[in-house]
Amino acid sequence: MSITAIIQKTYVLPDSALHKVERLAEHMLLPKGHLLLRADKIEHQMYFIEKGIVRAYANPDDTDITFWFGKEQDIIISMKSYVDGAAGYEHIELLEDCSLYRIHTSSLQQLFETDIHISNWGRKFAEQELIKTEERLISRQFKTAKERYQELLHNHPDLLQRVQLGHIASYLGITQVSLSRIRAEIK
Repeated sequence: MSITAIIQKTYVLPDSALHKVERLAEHMLLPKGHLLLRADKIEHQMYFIEKGIVRAYANPDDTDITFWFGKEQDIIISMKSYVDGAAGYEHIELLEDCSLYRIHTSSLQQLFETDIHISNWGRKFAEQELIKTEERLISRQFKTAKERYQELLHNHPDLLQRVQLGHIASYLGITQVSLSRIRAEIK
């Protein structure tokens, strides 16, 4: 998956604008287990996943709580740093060896000020992230653990082969024992 395809998935840019963004992208290969973003730190980069999978988690009371998975074609960013210039609350850990593209957010924000198409891309990206966050919140509040698991199976079946069950259980807001019971019921 190229940086072009990842960018265009959010909002289709004309070639001239697309080339400006592509020029900012730096390709990186990072190993499984690498901590890409850290909580309580202002982050100045956004990442585009070409290959691999990551998880976002918080660590209140020394308990990891996974609240997001990112995989090919997804964008990794600390929204708190991006929008407010403030320290984020999440850690981002690579769950596989990853091929990523990195863009410094200050460079992208400069383009927002000079190119309406790129500015619209940034707006669309923020809107899409808001909708995804809203959907996760509503799912967590109004669906049972079994319904959340079935939704995960339907929308992201590959996660079960690529992610430890402990992270899946945390994401669903249940224990690993409860997840095993739900999986047995569904089979």
